[in-house]
Amino acid sequence: MKAYRIHMTSWTASFRYPNLISGYQPSLVVPPLSTIYGLISAAVGDYICAHDVAVGSVFKFSCQTVELETIYQFNRKSSPLSSKSNVIWRQILFDNSLWLYIKNEQMAKSFLTPRFQLLLGRSNDLASVASVDEIVLETLSEMTGLRGTVVPMEKVPMSAPIQALPIGFTDEIPRRSIGTRPFFLLEFDYEQPEVIPGKGFYDTEIGYQIYWHDYTEQQ
Repeated sequence: MKAYRIHMTSWTASFRYPNLISGYQPSLVVPPLSTIYGLISAAVGDYICAHDVAVGSVFKFSCQTVELETIYQFNRKSSPLSSKSNVIWRQILFDNSLWLYIKNEQMAKSFLTPRFQLLLGRSNDLASVASVDEIVLETLSEMTGLRGTVVPMEKVPMSAPIQALPIGFTDEIPRRSIGTRPFFLLEFDYEQPEVIPGKGFYDTEIGYQIYWHDYTEQQ
């Protein structure tokens, strides 16, 4: 299958666990689909959701740590607008690489001149585009070496952490989550003992298996 591989890098990344507002803020070890579609939307300059384009991704980081961070909480109901500061511990991933796979040529090439900033988490987790390449992915009938990605739980037993995550958010204010479901979180160092049946792909150039998330027909 012909596809486009977008390689992005960043110094830092932090993917927030849903529903955790205060206290310790851990990071997911891989970006959720909502982050992937947020990156595409930022590059294109328009709202892109899971029903618009199928995607695959592989993510890795070199190390991680925890830092103290000051955040400011605003009360919109007060007049005048009031705020208060809060200090939290946040988990940070360092020296990150993300390989994003899509079939849409126009969307892929928009990463060369993105409309908005590309972020791997917070507003200061800026990402840069290292390359956008047209490639050919080899089709797989089953996958035995997935890593650095999320996989829908469904009926596949895996010895990996599970987290309920949305596949995207609406473009209204306030935003609402779309299609929340359980996903396995496969860190890049994950050793996959299970065979996952179904359609997948293999990037022969860099040796990564790709789980293909396709919700384009689920309107």
